[in-house]
Amino acid sequence: MVKDFNFASRNLPFYIMKFRLLTAITMCLSAFFAELTAQNVTVPPSVPDQVVFAGQTIKLDRADLRERMDRELIAFTYSHNMSTLMIKRANRYFPEIEPILERMGVPEDLKYLMVIESNLDPQAASGAGAAGLWQFTQSTGRAYGLEVNANIDERYNTVKATEAACRFLMEAYGKYGNWMTVAASYNGGQQGMDRRIEAQHQTDALNMWLVDETSRYMFRLLAVKMMFENPSLFGFSFKREDLYPYIPVKEQVKITDPVDDLVKFAEDHKISYADLKRANLWLRESKLNNKSHRTYYIDIPDVKSQHYNPSKTKVHSPAWVK
Repeated sequence: MVKDFNFASRNLPFYIMKFRLLTAITMCLSAFFAELTAQNVTVPPSVPDQVVFAGQTIKLDRADLRERMDRELIAFTYSHNMSTLMIKRANRYFPEIEPILERMGVPEDLKYLMVIESNLDPQAASGAGAAGLWQFTQSTGRAYGLEVNANIDERYNTVKATEAACRFLMEAYGKYGNWMTVAASYNGGQQGMDRRIEAQHQTDALNMWLVDETSRYMFRLLAVKMMFENPSLFGFSFKREDLYPYIPVKEQVKITDPVDDLVKFAEDHKISYADLKRANLWLRESKLNNKSHRTYYIDIPDVKSQHYNPSKTKVHSPAWVK
């Protein structure tokens, strides 16, 4: 044991030198990788002094407003998977949605309600029973003119659901005269908003005490508008070929009678049943009952356009691509 100790003692300077060298190398590598990491870390955008939503200027100089906005900016910055899909999908759905909002007198900014409701997934369905791009419940969908049953569910019809959302929004604006309060009512319901207005003696939802979900909802709306208008601030960078193209409808077939077999109907129109269902998500079964002989329009997609060249995708917003 003494002999071994003496041997180690004689070689101690060598081990010290080796330790120091390894330590120096480790520190250099750590500094190098730290610098690389720092260069690629996305820092959330700063909270602006004010934002404009649907023509309303919202100042963010009050502590609670500023911090609520900051929270959502951080959330969207670091939720890259869903935020990325939102922008990719918007290139497909905004060209169809925006003209409907304009036709029905709803400010274009209200399209961001649809974004945060469904992440622009047309098949989205929540545990609470809401469905489609605008996430209507069955009762609310029916109240605003949508047919909802086991055979037909127009919450999944992009055009009709958007028109129903516009009817809700315009009705709420006529009542509240404030688009942020309208947005809060879309999340929490008009009856709930009516009760809070009466109880708290406030008309602007930004000045009310609301449940956390509704409180965050308004600022998610503002944050997602910022992200869509300037994705690079949030660390996103897209090329034309990254975006999903709009797939046009080749024709609309007017239906006034039952369709007993939608598979045969699809084949008769030179498309597959899968193509038919993707273009008409509101058809919930393999047949269309239509015992009352209502008028429906079934979209026949342009199948050729589904085989697209990504480098030629039409970009809806120049802000989305570098």
